Amino acid sequence: MTRSADCIIIGAGIIGAAIALELSRKGFRTISVDRNPAAGYGPTSGSCAIIRVHYSTLEGTAFAWEGYHYWKNWDEYLGVRDPTGMAEFREIGCLVMKTEGNKFLEKHGRLSRELGIPCESWDASEVESRLPIYSLQSYSPVRRMDDEKFGEANGSALRGALFWKTAGYVTDPQLSTRNIQCACEASGGTFLFGREVAEVIIASDRVAGARLDDGSELHAPIVVNVAGPWSSHVNRMAGADRDMTISTKALKQEVAHVPAPEGFDFYKNGFVISDSDIGCYVRPEKGNFILIGSEDPACDPREFVDPDKYDRDFSEQWTHQVYRYAQRVPSLGIPSRMRGVVDLYDVADDWIPVYDKSSVPGFYMAIGTSGNQYKNAPIAGKLMAELIEYCEAGNDHDNAPLKFKLPCTEQSIDTSFYSRKREINKESSFSVLG
Repeated sequence: MTRSADCIIIGAGIIGAAIALELSRKGFRTISVDRNPAAGYGPTSGSCAIIRVHYSTLEGTAFAWEGYHYWKNWDEYLGVRDPTGMAEFREIGCLVMKTEGNKFLEKHGRLSRELGIPCESWDASEVESRLPIYSLQSYSPVRRMDDEKFGEANGSALRGALFWKTAGYVTDPQLSTRNIQCACEASGGTFLFGREVAEVIIASDRVAGARLDDGSELHAPIVVNVAGPWSSHVNRMAGADRDMTISTKALKQEVAHVPAPEGFDFYKNGFVISDSDIGCYVRPEKGNFILIGSEDPACDPREFVDPDKYDRDFSEQWTHQVYRYAQRVPSLGIPSRMRGVVDLYDVADDWIPVYDKSSVPGFYMAIGTSGNQYKNAPIAGKLMAELIEYCEAGNDHDNAPLKFKLPCTEQSIDTSFYSRKREINKESSFSVLG
């Protein structure tokens, strides 16, 4: 069987679905292909789905601030109602602890002021009044439990935090992706599930489509690689990795799911919290639980894996994360049973994504997005759709990069920031924080 379209999108996670939506809205006939049985069924479904507006770079901050507006106005962004239900954005705010490691958030605060993002500075007493379960003793540098100094305070205390009220999380990341699929289908896009791309077809030095694992072919002059942890494999298939200075790899990640301390309603009164002093981030979960993730401190080994062959069981990393958070919350109960999520990130060398064309005409990529780009999916979709139009119109994006105006906030982005050929960005946190 052979089908034709204007554009094939490989991957129907949150980023892939958003790209398909924006291309469909521009009149492209799109086919989205995913090996999973439904949109958002892969690593997207394991995301903590945090929506935040702070980053360590101006470009990253502006992009995230733009993205917030789509989650805030979700129905307006989609333009349709999904009969299976609509995703919920819980706008509860994000609290980030001021630490020596993040230079007491001086740059983050400055970038927020520059972009007009609401941001409050809380002193230690304000943090303790809002979170009475918290102890603000400092434990840095972050240590693993087998370090003899683990759990020893260093004699200082945290000074306070910055609070961004325009932040929170989406309660069901898979449903949010299904919502975008629904909007895409309303604009004429189609989705093909349970099929894997076995070959990227090249003809006359240009991409011409994809051959699937069942032998069928999809023909299109444009292919977009949004394959998440499999993105580097797809790039190699297309021969699109030859001129790249930035690579991507699949990284195993674990998120712990533990009950909140007795007597404090963390679901109602907690926030998304980032704490580099203990190397953890957290957010509330239904049933008065807390999700605990790692901010990838230097002491933790990074387990890069084959995305088709990796251990999906919890490891000792789960325990390290929970006990680190217990330093901040002494009354935290440590359950005997490990609960949570084991999944993959698709990580670029500097933890900043690649949104770009490739050396193969017609082949584009939105990769290295895992860990900190879920929040940016709607605006990443718009950027990629405009980039594809720009390049297909004959513009030389490598030498005259697209200047992309963010529709809501009217900031302008130099898209070379996301280039596959960039130098590693030394302003990055080199972690899930981006």
